[in-house]
Amino acid sequence: MPYSSARSEFSGKANIFLDANENSFGSASGGKYNRYPDPLQTELKQRVSKLKRIPASNVFLGNGSDEAIDLVIRAFCNPGKDNIIIFPPTYGMYEVAANINNVEIREVLLNAEFQINVKETLNRIDAQTKLIFICSPNNPTGNLMQDSDIQILLDKFNGIIVLDEAYIDFAQRESWVSKLSQFPNLVILQTFSKAWGLAGLRIGMAFASEEIINILNKIKPPYNISEATQQLALSALQADEKVGGWIMAILAERILLINELSQFPFIERIYESDANFLLVKVMDANSLYAFLIQNGIAVRNRTNIILCENCLRITVGTQKENQLLTKTLKNYR
Repeated sequence: MPYSSARSEFSGKANIFLDANENSFGSASGGKYNRYPDPLQTELKQRVSKLKRIPASNVFLGNGSDEAIDLVIRAFCNPGKDNIIIFPPTYGMYEVAANINNVEIREVLLNAEFQINVKETLNRIDAQTKLIFICSPNNPTGNLMQDSDIQILLDKFNGIIVLDEAYIDFAQRESWVSKLSQFPNLVILQTFSKAWGLAGLRIGMAFASEEIINILNKIKPPYNISEATQQLALSALQADEKVGGWIMAILAERILLINELSQFPFIERIYESDANFLLVKVMDANSLYAFLIQNGIAVRNRTNIILCENCLRITVGTQKENQLLTKTLKNYR
């Protein structure tokens, strides 16, 4: 039985709220935050449903995508019994959440082109495999997974496929959200953190069948999205043209950055990217990373991640930031 909050029990209109033990005198911040937020984020979900062209009943909002990852594992995996499959190198929170929930992790390495080994994946599935996590575009490699491979797994796996599309806004391919109604075993994750520029708010989206969404709503904390976050996200959704401009600018800067980085002899390979970052193989990742840090530029050193030896992950910044990066790299060695 899920926790029943005062706001979830109340329906209708009221001028006086004496049901939730709130401070009726106001908020110390000066804003209208003395009342608990809508536990199901009704207005925000309606706006998201219009944006994604799916029913609001197929939308879950969480404290970042990380909350949805954790809830899906808790909802569908028995601790100490069931397992999930992930495809390293990939987003680290799948493994973290599985470990926290005492769920076995089965790793199937991506191939040399950072694509899924479908045959090996199907061989690793057993009766206790409940979830398969696919990150596309993948983090830290930046590439989209092949639709045909995702389709095969959706068709042949009896469990749930969790498709993490955190970076889909930067890819030249349609989101799987448009196909959601065809696959009752598909959960799609997206986020406001990347293209929408709201990483500091921590608000993620999950899209799935109404049955799965109802399960997630039952086990989530009652007020997982604050009122301030809901209002700021609603405001952001009115700025879709600005976000579209940012996306175009990032894609243009990504091309320019690739061209600039390819000129340096200590950069051995720049992997193809469908995201707002580049995975770059260099001669000595530790040395180059330390050099950039000394010059006030933070990138991500991924050399200790499997299949990413001597690789740095570099976010595509503003034109000014990217120019400063390349100017700094000219002084390396």
